[in-house]
Amino acid sequence: MEPSHDQPHVPGPSLWPIGFALGIACVLVGLIVSWPAAAVGAVIAVACAYFWIRDAARGYRTPVVHEPESRAVAAGAAPPASAGEPALPVMEDEEIERFPRNVFLEGATLGLGGLIGGLVTVPAVGFMVAPAFVRQHAKSVDVGPLTDFPEGQYVIATFLRDPSQGEVSRRTAYVRNNGVVTGRPSFTIISNRCAHLGCPVQPNGPVFDAKKNVVQTTQGEQVTIIPMQPAGFGCPCHGGQYDTEGNRIAGPPVRSLDRYDYEIKNGHLVLLGTYSVAHVDGTGSGAKIRRYGLAGPGEHITGPEAWFYPLQPPH
Repeated sequence: MEPSHDQPHVPGPSLWPIGFALGIACVLVGLIVSWPAAAVGAVIAVACAYFWIRDAARGYRTPVVHEPESRAVAAGAAPPASAGEPALPVMEDEEIERFPRNVFLEGATLGLGGLIGGLVTVPAVGFMVAPAFVRQHAKSVDVGPLTDFPEGQYVIATFLRDPSQGEVSRRTAYVRNNGVVTGRPSFTIISNRCAHLGCPVQPNGPVFDAKKNVVQTTQGEQVTIIPMQPAGFGCPCHGGQYDTEGNRIAGPPVRSLDRYDYEIKNGHLVLLGTYSVAHVDGTGSGAKIRRYGLAGPGEHITGPEAWFYPLQPPH
């Protein structure tokens, strides 16, 4: 008989790698869009990886079939049945191996490998991704009593967004009291962050520094209030220009200035989170604001250009 040589195992073509890649892509997109999408991508990636490994290892589980040994035909009559050694005993049903060892080893290896991979990758991915999703809600800031904001006039309010972070969280907002509308105070509160590259926008008009007022808020923080009389707002960095409602009127900015949400609490004006604005129609309390979720400087929020920017993490 010729000696047989085992052929090297070569995995056959499979579509599972494509499914695995699609699952990973869904996970990455889901980290930006929403957690459910990331979970669906993870399920797809794990399932495709499992079947991919099974297909690749299938050749090792398939028994190798050898050609039967050929022997010369013995001459003469066959020996009687009683001659020779006794036959092997018949195995009982409980003695038959019903779970082959190679299948057990394969499952144990896959399970242990998945466990080790999870223990190594989950903490690393968590530390990289979690900061973009947790503690994203902006803290409220008390900027003082309503009496510090004269009706129909703009003031510059300077405050710390998060006092625990110090000066790095200092912000400036342009606040105008629009008066009382349907029994509730109305305010226009514009961020000084330019919609082009984030430079600090300044008022185009006189600023009355001599009338500066430092307010001690209920939160124990200091807020500086300075009256001003702007004809609009301008960016000193690249020449972006805005009107008194924050609409972009010239220069490179791609949209209007961002605005602050607010609430009235115990007679004080409290600033909440910020949001982006495409355009403002009208003025003061009668303005109609086309608002969107907060976007970064230079990002379009309307039109075909907005399709080229990633979605913002949840805020």
